[in-house]
Amino acid sequence: MYSMSEQAGVSMLSLKHVTKAFYPGTVNEKIALNDLNLELKAGDFVTIIGGNGAGKSTMLNATAGVWHIDSGSISVDGVDITKLPEHKRAAYIGRVFQDPMTGTAANMQIEENLAIAARRGKHRTLRWSITAKEREEFRELLKVLELGLEDRMTAKVGLLSGGQRQALTLLMATLKKPKLLLLDEHTAALDPKTAAKVLEISQKLIDENHLTAMMVTHNMKDAIAYGNRLIMMHEGRVIFDVSGEEKKNLTVDALIKKFSQTSGEEFANDRALLN
Repeated sequence: MYSMSEQAGVSMLSLKHVTKAFYPGTVNEKIALNDLNLELKAGDFVTIIGGNGAGKSTMLNATAGVWHIDSGSISVDGVDITKLPEHKRAAYIGRVFQDPMTGTAANMQIEENLAIAARRGKHRTLRWSITAKEREEFRELLKVLELGLEDRMTAKVGLLSGGQRQALTLLMATLKKPKLLLLDEHTAALDPKTAAKVLEISQKLIDENHLTAMMVTHNMKDAIAYGNRLIMMHEGRVIFDVSGEEKKNLTVDALIKKFSQTSGEEFANDRALLN
């Protein structure tokens, strides 16, 4: 069974002439997205970088429905979701946030969290107990993470480390194979070693499930190392879009130079430069 995007060559994500301003008509007006256009093909894993206030997270929030856009359109797999509320877009979109505490229920067991993710979008009934078949499926899924969580399925999620919680959140976000996976600086709150592990798991889950994904990151090395495509944003627009061998051969210095050439400004993002 092929999706619309695979059948007819439709983009998996299409942002057309998207604009979003905060505090419009006031002295504090901020144009966050400025006639933004972006197309993602099925299977694209796009990393997103840019200076402070470039519009990276606003773009993800607009796609997820957190912010309603002022004009333009947003489509996922050929379906116009521009006017859909956030909870209805969840049928198409999986998401992992920067804070490892977001996305899981701390006072519930690991297997209970997975059961919630597995039943997302299904009609709720009074019968909620986890079946033996589900429990075995969850165990196999957890093995993929290589964190030993398959032997701790009845442990409360609140007892897990930040990295373990983020890995579990990734698993939950990809469990129903969403049309689009949004990763919003999902390793920023983790130490370097744990962040590297979570990124490795992210790539693995995206590849194995043939997902289309966007990842906002402040780490230029990670932006180059992961995914098949990299875009750079500035003042609410995409100013650089690179993929394939050209992306693989990029260096951090080359990216900073490219930003200056394209935007006419110095790259202003302390966290990215420190990384």
